[in-house]
Amino acid sequence: MPKLQKTYQGLGTLIHLTLFGQPCAPDLEQANNLIQHYESLFTINRPHSEIVTINQAAGKQPVQVSDATYSLVKQAILLSRQNFGFNAFIGPLVKLWNIGFKNAHVPTAAQIQAGLELTNPFDCEFNDEQETIYLQKAGMQLDLGAIAKGYIADRIQDFWHSLGKKAGIIDLGGNLLLMGASPLRANHQWSIGIQNPLAPRGQVLATVHLPACSAVTSGIYERTLNVSGHIYHHILNPQTGYPHVNNLSSVTVFSKYSLDGEIETTRLFFAGKPIKAWAQTNPNIYGAIFVTKNKKIILQKIPPTAVTLLDDHYQILE
Repeated sequence: MPKLQKTYQGLGTLIHLTLFGQPCAPDLEQANNLIQHYESLFTINRPHSEIVTINQAAGKQPVQVSDATYSLVKQAILLSRQNFGFNAFIGPLVKLWNIGFKNAHVPTAAQIQAGLELTNPFDCEFNDEQETIYLQKAGMQLDLGAIAKGYIADRIQDFWHSLGKKAGIIDLGGNLLLMGASPLRANHQWSIGIQNPLAPRGQVLATVHLPACSAVTSGIYERTLNVSGHIYHHILNPQTGYPHVNNLSSVTVFSKYSLDGEIETTRLFFAGKPIKAWAQTNPNIYGAIFVTKNKKIILQKIPPTAVTLLDDHYQILE
C-alpha cells in the first residue's frame, strides 16, 4: 500500500508522521501545522504562550485562555488533585533539578522544600464561564508537558479521520498513536517495540502485537543525572520533590486515546506495580507492560500471546 512519511521538528523532539493509502503532502503539512498551533498554546519553553502567560500572572490575576487550553488545563488541575503521582504544578521542582540539561544538579533540602510549597494543586482557581485560570501564589508554574503530547496526538488523529484517512502513524517522540488497521501485516495488527532500558534508543527487548492503539511510556532511562555514582532520573515525586524510587525501569500503557495513556502511565509508574482491578471498567484502556530493574516484564491486561520476547536476559511474568 502506498505511504507518505515526513519528519518534523517540534515539541522538543523529532516528530514522525506517516499516512497510508493515497496520501498527499498537505495531509502531513496540515497535521504538522496543527501540532505547531497547539505547541504555541501549551509550551513553557518559549517567551510567549498561553501557559507562560498564566505562569507570569501567578499571584496577580486570572488569565483568560482559549477553549483548548482551558479544557486541558482544567483536566490537568483535577487530575493533580487526585494525588496519584501526576502534578501539573511541579514545574518549580523540575527547574530546580533541570535533569537532562547542562546545568542539572541536586538541589538543597531547603530549595526542595521551597519548591514543594509552590506545587499544591488546590492553590489555583478555574472559572468555566470566563474560561480563566488563576494561580494563587507568585512563583507557581503550570506545566502540561506530562499530557500535552497525548492531547495533540489525539487531535491529529481526529483531523486525519475528518479527511477520511484510514491508517497512519503519529510518533511524537516516544508518544505513539497507531491509527486504523495496519497495512504492514496480513493480520492488520501493529508491532510495537518495548525499549530496552539498558540499551541505546531503538534497541527493543520485546514487541507487542495489537490492533489500532496508542502506546505511551514512562521510563527512567533517557534523562538522568549522575552525581558521584548516584543516578537520579527525571520523574519527580510531587510529595517529596525527589526522583520517585521504585523497582521500575519503565511502564507502557496501550489505550484508545493517547491522553489516557499519558495519564495511566503516570498512575502505574507511581504505583510501582500492577494495580488490582486497574482499568477494568474502562474499555478504552487495553493494558500495560512493566519493565523492572531486575529484568522482569510484567503484563497487565495484555495476553502473553501478543508479546514476542527478543532479549533472553528478561523474563515475562503474567
